[in-house]
Amino acid sequence: MPHKIPESVLVLIHTADLDVLLIERADRPGFWQSVTGSLDAPDEPLMEAARRELFEETGIVADGERIVLRDWHLSNVYEIYATWRHRYAPGVTHNTEHVFSVCVPRDIPIVLAPREHVHHAWLPLLEAADRCFSSSNAEAILQLPRHIPENQ
Repeated sequence: MPHKIPESVLVLIHTADLDVLLIERADRPGFWQSVTGSLDAPDEPLMEAARRELFEETGIVADGERIVLRDWHLSNVYEIYATWRHRYAPGVTHNTEHVFSVCVPRDIPIVLAPREHVHHAWLPLLEAADRCFSSSNAEAILQLPRHIPENQ
């Protein structure tokens, strides 16, 4: 299996009322997160990676009309947890994560990738931030109100 690219996307899924969708990892019970995933290739456009990960992990299609991904133009660099470093090339210790968000109707069907995630939950903003195991994910959730367009 090829090494993961140490560049990823984080996609916050929320409603107009700022309820946030979190998904529980299949390989780590109790680890809740937003959609996240590494680029498939070094030259994969970030927006395409975000669109792909959103669909792969939840079944949500960002069609650009009704469901619109928003690029926050914000990147976080963090140390990769030791438990997951074996997935990366030797010596890789940090990942760059690019943040996106998408507003969806609360009743949108969620279809989880069963090998990756086992449960999902809609949570109020602060509760969602508290439940995330990743500090960068929690911080992004807390920043969500500043990234909502006026007409949403």
